[in-house]
Amino acid sequence: MKKSDSSNKLITILLFVLLAVLIGAVVFTTFTINKAIQSAVSPLQSVNDALSTQIADLLHPTPTIIPDPVTIIREVQSLARLETIQYSVEKIITAEVNQGVFGPLFGDKLLFVAHGYVMAGVDLAEIGTDDLWLEEGILHVNLPDAEVFVATLNNDESYVYDRETGILRHSDPDLETSARQAAEEEILNAAIGDGILLQAEQNAEVYLERLFNTLGYLQVVFK
Repeated sequence: MKKSDSSNKLITILLFVLLAVLIGAVVFTTFTINKAIQSAVSPLQSVNDALSTQIADLLHPTPTIIPDPVTIIREVQSLARLETIQYSVEKIITAEVNQGVFGPLFGDKLLFVAHGYVMAGVDLAEIGTDDLWLEEGILHVNLPDAEVFVATLNNDESYVYDRETGILRHSDPDLETSARQAAEEEILNAAIGDGILLQAEQNAEVYLERLFNTLGYLQVVFK
């Protein structure tokens, strides 16, 4: 009787061990299959995600803004005369008549200290439809030549420094006028000689490039 009980216990233990082995095998097989399925599905899922992104881009594209060059011309022309630089100039002008041996008797002479300013820039109203064009995303601009808009005296700061009039002569009322006219011309020549027109053109290009950038043109070439 005792021998039979021992056999039954042994069989029971063996059954439990076999059952545990079977359960472990099933769990391992299931894990392996799931992992294999995931490995096979993952590339397909990536392709599906990429395709979904492309479809979304087609259905809801990001807008590309391309400003109309005609509109740009109107924007530029609305600025009209673009004043880009101003020079302040001081000149000493000598004006005289009847100088020489009889100067102390009939002569008239004055020294005029002239303060003035010269303003230059670009007249953007001259830009037409042929002066702006696009090539491969680059905006080309045919900019008008810089010009002087104003060259004048500052009457508040200009004055006659010295005047010598002959004993037998009255002061010539036109002498100071002539000195002022000559001063304006000299102030203009001084500014041009110093390169005001070149600087006016360069300043205009810098200003307009910033304007075009804000309107969507990131590459600008001036002619």
